[in-house]
Amino acid sequence: MNGEFEAANALSFENVSKAYDAGVGLRFALRGVSFVVKPARRVAVVGRSGSGKSTLLHLAAGIDVPTDGVVRVGRRDLSALSEEARTKLRRDEVGLIFQFFYLMPHLPVADNVALPAMIAGEKPRLYRTRVMELLERVDLAGRAGDPVQKLSGGEQQRVAICRALLRRPGLLLADEPTGNLDDENGRRVMDLMMELVENEGATLVYVTHSREFATLADEVWELHSGELSHPSSPCAPA
Repeated sequence: MNGEFEAANALSFENVSKAYDAGVGLRFALRGVSFVVKPARRVAVVGRSGSGKSTLLHLAAGIDVPTDGVVRVGRRDLSALSEEARTKLRRDEVGLIFQFFYLMPHLPVADNVALPAMIAGEKPRLYRTRVMELLERVDLAGRAGDPVQKLSGGEQQRVAICRALLRRPGLLLADEPTGNLDDENGRRVMDLMMELVENEGATLVYVTHSREFATLADEVWELHSGELSHPSSPCAPA
C-alpha cells in the first residue's frame, strides 16, 4: 500500500460541487459534498439512480474534476494535477472496479490481470508472481491461460478485482461491482472483495443499490439529489 495513505486521509472532498451544462442552464450532479475517508476504511455509498453516486466516484478517481471545491487523494489536490498526472495516479495508486468488467475478451485471464503493469512498462518477471498470487486467492489460478470470454460473469468480476488490486493501490473505488451479477454471484464477489481489501490494507469506497451489501461496510453514506447525508451505521435501518 502507498505510504502516503498511511499518514494522511485516503480520500477527502471539501465542499465539492459538480455541474453540467444541461442546455437550459446548469444541472448539479453534486452539491457541496464534504467527507473524509480514513485509511483502511470501507465506505458504502447508496442512493437512487441519478443521485450522483457515479459522479462522486469519477471525481474521486480524477476521471473528472469538480466545478467547485477540492478533491484530495492522500494529500494531493486532484484539480491541481494535469490530466497526465491524474492518469498516472489512477494507474499506480487507485484501483477501479466497474459494473461492466471492461476486460479484454480475447486475452487470457492472466494477461487481463497483468494489464496495468504491462501498460506501465513493467518487466513480466516483476508482476507474474503477483498475478498468480491474486488468481490463486480468487480460485482462478487454474484458468490463468483461458480466454477471459469463456468465464462466467462472476468469474470475470473476480478477474476485474484482481486487476484492480495488482499494483497494491492504497485506494480502491468500485461502481456497482455486483450490478451485473445474480444474487449468489453478487454475494460471493462482495465477500471476496471485502476479504481481499482487508488483507491488502487498502481503503475501499463502493457504490451499491443493495442495502444488504452496504451493511458490509464500516460506514454507509447516502446521496439525495447530489447532496450527501451524514454518515450512518451500516446496521441502521434503511
